[in-house]
Amino acid sequence: MAELYRVFESETEIKGLPMLAMLSGFTDSGQTISQLSEHLFAHLDNELLVRFSNDELLDYRSRRPLLYFEKDHIDSYEPPVLGLYLVYDEAGSPFLLLEGYEPDFKWDAFAEAVGDLVDRFEVSSMTWVHSIPFPIPHTRPVGITVSGNRADLVDRYSEWKPQTQVPGNVIHLLEYRLGKTGLTTTGFVLLVPHYLADNEVPAAALSGLELMTAATGLVFPTDEIRERAAKFAQKVNAQLEENVELAKLVATLEQSYSSGSGPSRSPIGKPQTAPPSADEIAEELEKYLANMSKDEPTAE
Repeated sequence: MAELYRVFESETEIKGLPMLAMLSGFTDSGQTISQLSEHLFAHLDNELLVRFSNDELLDYRSRRPLLYFEKDHIDSYEPPVLGLYLVYDEAGSPFLLLEGYEPDFKWDAFAEAVGDLVDRFEVSSMTWVHSIPFPIPHTRPVGITVSGNRADLVDRYSEWKPQTQVPGNVIHLLEYRLGKTGLTTTGFVLLVPHYLADNEVPAAALSGLELMTAATGLVFPTDEIRERAAKFAQKVNAQLEENVELAKLVATLEQSYSSGSGPSRSPIGKPQTAPPSADEIAEELEKYLANMSKDEPTAE
């Protein structure tokens, strides 16, 4: 497996840490994964421990790396990074973070390589997050589906428990393979309102941080994302007040779900009436959301 990755030296003794995994390339509704990655790297100390080989795993023609042109020459080249990082939470507790792109090639070899690293660093658990669009109104908390082998977290948080075939992604493969070895695994799929899925939804990122804390006990900074989530909700609600037809559509979607006091006690039920389609809602709402950034007041 050496050809798939390179391990860098670290002054820290790395044994028995939890591992978080956030890979882009499958779905990222509400830009949840990109928000979480940017937030963690911006606010927490980190160092790269393992870098996977782009030449082995990446399809450059589908995800072209960035080159920066400076007047008459190429100034820099920034290929994407798929890596395993050592990160310290707000309390100074270390953890591992598998972050970057979902491999285009060699999924089995990649899963085996991650398994080797899990053994090498004696990883204590793996927790992953991603997000999908779902017909849930923004008036409810972001929905959650939980997978893995921690029954306590499934019972506490999982609102939607489908029995169906799903498109494969490498994170699910890692959960399956590592779970077979007896490693504690937990996957959180965030259910983002489908009519907001193309926008940056801070509430989804906030939910992701809170769930990772619930699974690992790690402490993450949340004030900035919490503030952005409140502002985003105000903007969406203001747009609803200006459009009666749109408000009716969202109200219909809200009424199609069972009532309850919160996500941990209110499972998403089967709609009593057919909810409006994604196109019906999105056609009205997206024309407002597309201009939301333009209406953002300038910083004082």
